[in-house]
Amino acid sequence: MSDDLHNSSPTHMLVGLGNPGRQYKVNRHNMGFLVLDQLARHLDISFSRVESKALICKTEYNHKRLFLIKPQTYMNLSGQAVSTLINFYHIPIDNLMVVYDDIDLPYGVIRLRSGGSSAGHKGMQSIIDRLGTREITRLRLGVDRPTGRKTAANYVLKNLSKVEMETLPELLDRSIKAILTVLDKGLETAMNQFNSINEN
Repeated sequence: MSDDLHNSSPTHMLVGLGNPGRQYKVNRHNMGFLVLDQLARHLDISFSRVESKALICKTEYNHKRLFLIKPQTYMNLSGQAVSTLINFYHIPIDNLMVVYDDIDLPYGVIRLRSGGSSAGHKGMQSIIDRLGTREITRLRLGVDRPTGRKTAANYVLKNLSKVEMETLPELLDRSIKAILTVLDKGLETAMNQFNSINEN
């Protein structure tokens, strides 16, 4: 189906951020990869091809062409693959969504937003730099801040804890519902529905 999509359909690109390699698979920094892997399973597709330094799969969802992208450049250079692919396929910035981890949110909390700074996230900053805009829709998944003397850089490269792994399936499912709600009903509706969850 990947190359037989209707050219007249709007194209949306979903980018999950992470680091390639089995040793990073369940790192906190790989939440973007985990979400897109789960979304691919939900849509019954797989990451079976490499384009422009990224794993990519394509499908059609609700009369939209949908590209799922996992950059393979390592986190800090994520913008290379994203900028190349979004330009090659002529995808509007408004139809781009980036999914990634956020240490400023408690674990289990997700947040959609339409733009803003990277807040120090190197992968998101790379995309902002390469695309030349901060007006990029993003879904952030909270992974908590490190405790004690741990640095953020080392903390996000550690695996999720046993307790976090137990609740990961629900978190991934909720993230997928948020993404599909954006595609079905728009960002504002999705923000109103999912950003209020877990608020105190």
